[in-house]
Amino acid sequence: MVRDALGRRWQLGTIQVDYNLPERFELEYKGADNEMHRPVMIHRAPFGSMERFVAVLLEHCGGNFPLWLTPEQVAILPISDKYAKYAQHVSQLLKNYEIRALIDERSEKTSRKIRDAEVAKIPFMLIVGEQEANSEKVSIRRHGGEALGSQSVEDFVHLLNEEINRELAAE
Repeated sequence: MVRDALGRRWQLGTIQVDYNLPERFELEYKGADNEMHRPVMIHRAPFGSMERFVAVLLEHCGGNFPLWLTPEQVAILPISDKYAKYAQHVSQLLKNYEIRALIDERSEKTSRKIRDAEVAKIPFMLIVGEQEANSEKVSIRRHGGEALGSQSVEDFVHLLNEEINRELAAE
């Protein structure tokens, strides 16, 4: 039984003994005594129904998944089409480190892209423009509005890995 964020109890995982299916399928095995025996099946469902598990997880996290679990860890936000190539470069560097990132290439204002990434609850946003492309850095913004300044992609990857390790150690 698992408690959700509201204190309600849900049954997620189960282990069940099944005498019916081995009988129905006429399953047998030869035992150590050289006699034929009917096996007993054990069904296990560690998460119960996947839908219930995901619903409890979403509710528990309030949609803010831990960094290691969230489908998109980073949104790369080029401030204009001119910086799409640098955004692609940053995306490839992150991919090399197995970091899940998306590039918001829409012709929207940066403030709109930030707002949309916030609504999507993407943990980190990397804003890239002329200054970042020239210095080969990224401007980092955490979900919730905290600006972390400019860093190299490698330093940012180090920050992400530290946070993931901290989260996993806490669980």
